[in-house]
Parts: sequence; C-alpha cells; structure tokens
Amino acid sequence: MSAPFFDLSGRVALVTGASRGLGQYFGRALARAGADLIITSRRLADLTPFQREIEALGRRAVPLELDVRDYGSIQRLGEAAPEAYGRIDILVNNAGCNVRKPALEVSWDDWNLVVETNLRGTFFVSQAIARHMIPRRYGRIINIGSVTCVFGYAGLGPYTASRGGVKQLTMSLADDWGPHGITVNCLAPGWFKTAQTAVLYENQEWLAYICDRIPLKRPGAPNDLDGAVVFLASEESRYITGQTLLVDGGISTGATKATIQKKPTA
Repeated sequence: MSAPFFDLSGRVALVTGASRGLGQYFGRALARAGADLIITSRRLADLTPFQREIEALGRRAVPLELDVRDYGSIQRLGEAAPEAYGRIDILVNNAGCNVRKPALEVSWDDWNLVVETNLRGTFFVSQAIARHMIPRRYGRIINIGSVTCVFGYAGLGPYTASRGGVKQLTMSLADDWGPHGITVNCLAPGWFKTAQTAVLYENQEWLAYICDRIPLKRPGAPNDLDGAVVFLASEESRYITGQTLLVDGGISTGATKATIQKKPTA
C-alpha cells in the first residue's frame, strides 16, 4: 500500500522563529504530518512551552538558539542542527520582523533591522542548511514571505522591500540548488493576526476596510496555512520550485467593491 499524500513521517524539519506566532503554527502542522522538529529562537527558554506541546503530539522537538542577524549564530546553527537527528530535510525560514512608519520617518537602523532579519537572515540560514542538504541530494526550503512580495503598502517600506527580496531570492536559490535535489519556494500569507499585527486588529474601521478588499471577506486564520506548508514540505511538491504561493484570501487579485462595475444591460 502506498503512503498517504503529504506524509512527513521520518522527516526532520527546522523552523526558525518558533517561539510564537505563525512559526508555531507551521511547526504544529509539520509535526501533525509526521515530522520531527528543530525549533529556534533568540532565547532558548522561550521555546520550552512549544517543545513540550510538540512532544505531547508524539513528535520530537529539539530547541536551538538562533539570531538571524548574527552570522556567528547562524554558523553555530549550521553545525548543531544536523547533529540533532543526523540530517535536515525541511527548512522553514519563518523568523522575521517589521517596523511600521511613514517613509520619511524610517531611520537607518529601522531599515537595517527589518532587511537584515527578513532578507539577509533568510539567505544565510538557507546557505548554512543547504550545505547539509546538498550531499544528500534532497531538501525542501520554504521561505516565508508575505502578500507584500507582490503588493506595496504605505508605511511598510523596509518590510515590502525585504519581502519582495525574499520572492526574488527564492527564484535564485531554486535555480542554484535545483540540480542538487532541493526545491525552494516562498509561502506568502496575506493578512493574518499575529503578535506583529495584533494592534491593527484592534481598529475595527481598519479591519472592515481590509475585509472588504479580501474576496473571502475575512482575514486569515493561522490554520489556513497548514495545508500549504505541509504540501511544500512534502514529496507531492517535488516538481514545484522557485514559486510564490499566496495564501491571502484573494486580496492579491486587487478586486474591491469600488472597482466592480455593474454590467450594462441591453
């Protein structure tokens, strides 16, 4: 009997930025599909509750310290992570941050914080882990982007630049590492409520505005990403690489009530 679709039994997945938010949802989804985890955060203690949760699901979870803005920290991860289980099959580059300011108020340090975390960190973590995937001729790298990979929003200059860069980086790495059996794709969520965006959801006027522009008429729920991340991590996505998968309720279609014209009658 063939294995069920999207079965990750026996696979090892590394999820960065797993102390909270979407990183934990990605980790849960991969664990439920059968994967054992390596989870990272800048502070190991922050990972303890999530480690226990994953172990309660019957999977293993190894916590490792990682600061994606620190090259030395990335190199230490590259050495320690493969030792945990002997290999890494799946990498989810989830660690990220944002600074919301009008463009004229963005400082040099604001820019560096966001772009170094979201873009530079994604590249160098991928590089460190790919060094171990290449000899095995197998790997699934999933870069977490955003609807801002393809859309621009006022007040998000550094963030949209970094996420657009992640989309382009994904295509470049897919070309680089495809001959080694590694797929590289970008999972791009739309509007999801996380610790980073929670303050926005307190504004009911803003929430109504956003929902009006989402064809499915609601923001994303974290579990809406489960199927996408498991698919991209699985063998069923083996011929998909260099792609950006938008999970955004359709907001990237650009449709709004204001743009829909009534069809003329004869």
